[in-house]
Amino acid sequence: MKTRAITAFFFTLVMLGSVFLGPYAFTIFYLLLSLLALREFYNLIKTAGIKAHQGLGLAISAAVFLITASICFWNLESSYFVLLIPLMFSVFVITLYQHQDNPFTSIAYTFAGIIYVTVPFCFFYALGFAFTEQEFNFHLPLAFLLMLWASDTGAYLFGRKLGKTKLFERHSPKKSWEGFFGGVFTSVLVAYIISLIFTELSAPVLMGMAVLVVSFGTLGDLVESMLKRSLNVKDSGTLLPGHGGLLDRFDGLLIGAPIVFTYLYLILK
Repeated sequence: MKTRAITAFFFTLVMLGSVFLGPYAFTIFYLLLSLLALREFYNLIKTAGIKAHQGLGLAISAAVFLITASICFWNLESSYFVLLIPLMFSVFVITLYQHQDNPFTSIAYTFAGIIYVTVPFCFFYALGFAFTEQEFNFHLPLAFLLMLWASDTGAYLFGRKLGKTKLFERHSPKKSWEGFFGGVFTSVLVAYIISLIFTELSAPVLMGMAVLVVSFGTLGDLVESMLKRSLNVKDSGTLLPGHGGLLDRFDGLLIGAPIVFTYLYLILK
């Protein structure tokens, strides 16, 4: 418990620092974080004997993130994403010259990792720029993190005291509907408080965002649990003592960030 608390303390400081220290620190931190999380995904599937193209997958991931960052920073045309096409098809060509029993399984998991890990981190990163005319603003990324943490805290406290009805026992036997609605309550409350401080967005918009963060964050948690159960592992990694790996900590972001970005785009654009 002591190790878990110490890790949580420093993890929180690092996460807050990543949004408060400006656009360059924000960019470098989430580029490295997305690459480490993808590497963790590739190492995780190795336990099932699946060998993805880790080097190429990481290269494509870095390219996707850097092009996204360039669009956010310098208003680069999104058409530059076509530069990814040679990299993507090189996965097929390289597999052709390798001796593998299930070559398309390797190809599929290479791209699955990029879609599951890198793309959501790009959407989260874009929250800092997308609605501020290419000027970095930490309000939305910070709000997302605070809502997600409030959701986890509320779900744990309400679930521990009141939890009786299982939410999705097959993939996560400890989660309950009471905990879920407790997470919604605490996250919406935090969203309202945020609206009093960051006044560029109205309380209803932020509270709607909170509901999405909790709903799709919970689904992200269940999806990651499904992945681990299919591989028969407890944690996605060991990078965070007492907490497991990066995928364990950011599972709520992986599905929540793209949905929240879409919601805000439709509301604000």
